[in-house]
Amino acid sequence: MKKILIVCFLLTSAYIFSQNDDKPKFWGNVQFGGGLGLNFSNNYTTLSISPSAIYNFNQYVAAGPGLSYLYSKYRDVKSNVYGAGLITLINPIPNLQFSVEYEHLFVTQKIAFDKTNFDYPSLYLGGAYRMGNFSAGLRFDVLYDSDKTIYSSAVSPIFRFYF
Repeated sequence: MKKILIVCFLLTSAYIFSQNDDKPKFWGNVQFGGGLGLNFSNNYTTLSISPSAIYNFNQYVAAGPGLSYLYSKYRDVKSNVYGAGLITLINPIPNLQFSVEYEHLFVTQKIAFDKTNFDYPSLYLGGAYRMGNFSAGLRFDVLYDSDKTIYSSAVSPIFRFYF
């Protein structure tokens, strides 16, 4: 009986200690997030969604892929914009976040009966104030070309949330 109890104790202990692995797991370092956008006004509508995921390499650096979709309508101009990108986040101190984002967008634009398709890349450098999982700040598109974009400015706001 004593031998059976010792064997049971050893098997139970082995099982418990095997569950407490100190090595970080891949999915334990992954965060999901992104953004949603809605804008309604006179003759203007914008809807957007941009899910993304990041892998936290350590407390200072995270990187990952993202997708984006935007629908815009202004009077008789309709745009569908979709794309993919990569983001790198650098957190030198807890409340400061720098970002480098590459995004490639594909646009289908319809003006009355005329339909146009084009694509363009963006490379954003940004800075944000970070509060836990939320960041707010500004980013600047260093590849901005007013003739090849649907945006009116190279500067855009940052609102990120990862959970």
